[in-house]
Amino acid sequence: MTVDSYRWLPPALKTYFETRPYEPYDGVPWTPLRVPLGAATVALVTTAGINVRGAEPPFDYEREKAEPRWGDPSFRTLPRDVAQEEIQTGHLHINNEDLDRDIDVAFPVHRLLELEAAGVIGRVAARHYSFMGFQEDLTAWRRVSGPEVARRLVADGVHAVLLTPV
Repeated sequence: MTVDSYRWLPPALKTYFETRPYEPYDGVPWTPLRVPLGAATVALVTTAGINVRGAEPPFDYEREKAEPRWGDPSFRTLPRDVAQEEIQTGHLHINNEDLDRDIDVAFPVHRLLELEAAGVIGRVAARHYSFMGFQEDLTAWRRVSGPEVARRLVADGVHAVLLTPV
């Protein structure tokens, strides 16, 4: 199956992104797991642009509609016990229908809870995080949002993070 990452964009914007050169990011961070997986606390970070309805405001979809090249660099916190009906979707660059039917396609917290119950992982973290996946300008994300989420993950004693990009 071919995935069209630009399906939801206007044709001119689609062409712009398909032909835009990107500088490769050098220096992917990697830290070896220091505890056995069966003792590790695992968190999720998704770029699905989801939030818990009523707990925090949704991402700024209105500004993104007005400025299609802008992406909300903030983040939202998602609890480990979040239910499907609590999730709010609205990412403008993906088809949200799949997320509305089954959040685990982009935020597999229920699958992680199954791994915890089976003893495959030590425990599922209490908090997880969601970003808006579309970020042309990563400045605010690199300076503010990314470091803040990393600080929170460390404070929560997280040993491993599963990134689920969409």
